[in-house]
Amino acid sequence: MKKESAAARNSDKASPKKLDRKTYEKQLKTLHVEMVKLQQWVVKTGARVLVVFEGRDGAGKGGTIKALTERVSPRIFRVVALPSPTEREKSQLYLQRYMQHFPAGGEVVIFDRSWYNRAGVERVMGFAEEDLVRTFLELTPMFEKHIVRSGIILLKYWLEVSPAEQERRLKARITDGRKTWKLSPMDVLSFNRWDDYTRARDEMFKATDSQWAPWFVAPSEDKKRVRLNLLTHFLAQIPYKEIKQPKVKLPKRKVGSYKEINYPFKYIGQPF
Repeated sequence: MKKESAAARNSDKASPKKLDRKTYEKQLKTLHVEMVKLQQWVVKTGARVLVVFEGRDGAGKGGTIKALTERVSPRIFRVVALPSPTEREKSQLYLQRYMQHFPAGGEVVIFDRSWYNRAGVERVMGFAEEDLVRTFLELTPMFEKHIVRSGIILLKYWLEVSPAEQERRLKARITDGRKTWKLSPMDVLSFNRWDDYTRARDEMFKATDSQWAPWFVAPSEDKKRVRLNLLTHFLAQIPYKEIKQPKVKLPKRKVGSYKEINYPFKYIGQPF
């Protein structure tokens, strides 16, 4: 029998029972209110927040990011999911294409996959030579120290899932028409590389889990739980305060003083 990693075993133990939807939606609403408060604080103070999401294929990064951002402004919370580098980008410094997306004052930038591609998929799938990976692992802590010293709040999250749950989710991407777009050729090629990804993850953690930019692992066996747990943790890491907002009262208005013309509007069908 294949041995599971410690993180995978812990992810199984962390969520013995699936969270029911009613509890989930109630707790998520409370967290979303706090997210709006955080957004107002970021804008008011000019804070800069940078969030990195990494993890196993099928671990639920996309859904967790959506839960984090769905009630805040996309102009303040920007999600960056870069495609494969162009030939021009391949000729640049490796980190150059990521740095241009870093937050300015009053912004939160969320990387759905990040510069850690080099330590993960690029390494495991042979897209980066081993000496480049070693250089990356050596220099990244210093790079991140510079980020933090510049005043940016940097948070790094790794979503972990068990082999069995990962397989279930990937199979759903094959059979569920709503999810087929999520299954990439790389997911299929990577499926039989569990141990290789585990080894790459462990070496990445060992080299880059620093005091100034630690990794936080989020067990994601239950997607609802991981979203609530991660949002709770995220809010706790940022020293935001509620910004007092002016009271708003809608003015009185008159409706009906203008008589609409009898225009032949092209209404959409109403099958529901």
